[in-house]
Amino acid sequence: MEILILQISLFVLAVFLGVELITKVPATLHTPLMSGSNAISGITLVGALLSAGAGDGNGLWVPVLGMIAVTLATINVVGGFLVTNRMLRMFRPRQNTAPAANRGGVSHESVAG
Repeated sequence: MEILILQISLFVLAVFLGVELITKVPATLHTPLMSGSNAISGITLVGALLSAGAGDGNGLWVPVLGMIAVTLATINVVGGFLVTNRMLRMFRPRQNTAPAANRGGVSHESVAG
């Protein structure tokens, strides 16, 4: 019973800290923060792999729950890196590939006519 209360307390503390951190961090630091949290999510994946292989062999629940944990942790890690990559793409300078007429330049047709 004490372990359950400890786990619930840690969960509530983690939720509180997460909300405070996300609301207090300026927008310019969201990308490095998210990148760091993705690296920490890798630890979750390792824990899920260890949990999936910890079954005694007499029950089906441990491997099934471990497989679900591995799947969810993998989705979390891959999704986090995809979102981070998208956010980092926003900071790259854009290459202007539009034709000259679209960039405000003078086209040959408008000069001749």
